[in-house]
Amino acid sequence: MIRVVLVDDQALLRAGLRALLDAEDDLEVVGEAAGGADAVRVVRATVPDVVLMDIRMPGGDGLEATRLIVDDPALAATRVVMLTTFDLDEYVFEAVRIGASGFLVKDTEPAELLRGVRAVASGDALLSPGVTRRLIGEFASRSRPTAMPAASRLSALTDREREVVALVGEGLNNDEIARRLFLSPATAKTHVSRAMVKLQVRDRAQLVVLAYESGLVRPGWSPG
Repeated sequence: MIRVVLVDDQALLRAGLRALLDAEDDLEVVGEAAGGADAVRVVRATVPDVVLMDIRMPGGDGLEATRLIVDDPALAATRVVMLTTFDLDEYVFEAVRIGASGFLVKDTEPAELLRGVRAVASGDALLSPGVTRRLIGEFASRSRPTAMPAASRLSALTDREREVVALVGEGLNNDEIARRLFLSPATAKTHVSRAMVKLQVRDRAQLVVLAYESGLVRPGWSPG
């Protein structure tokens, strides 16, 4: 069972999300909050698998709540997904950089939202290739230029692992990486897992951020 906490200042939106999620056999809403401070309290009390967090709330900062949740060792297995009104929200990159596993636009189709929650719970990042290039490519260049510490961390990787991390930065999943590099999906997954361990990143979303911050993938870059 995938346990979910909903954080949004709009009670109507939370009610709609709860009805959608609770109707699924493998999903359960275990808590709700209307602001950032309450969100941290509810998440610490329930220890959910996934938190759907509104990025902009009058009663509390979704970014600060995300930071506190991600930095709490007791919540290491909890994944935060940001809810936003616009897919090009300037706060989304910052949220992913501090530890969110991706984002969903609030008017996402129900089936897509359900797939997203399940994907994040299984360890994937909610960053599609197109959105990755437009959003992170745009805001990485403004938020944090190529960082030498991030670049030096890549020295721990093999050439193949660097190649794989670059493709993760593009937004490709394991099957797509396997096809691009003529590998089996299992081998691609192994390379991704080893890179995450060596780079000490929380999940694939963090791997995407590191790919940009290290200069391995350049802002505005688009694959051939």
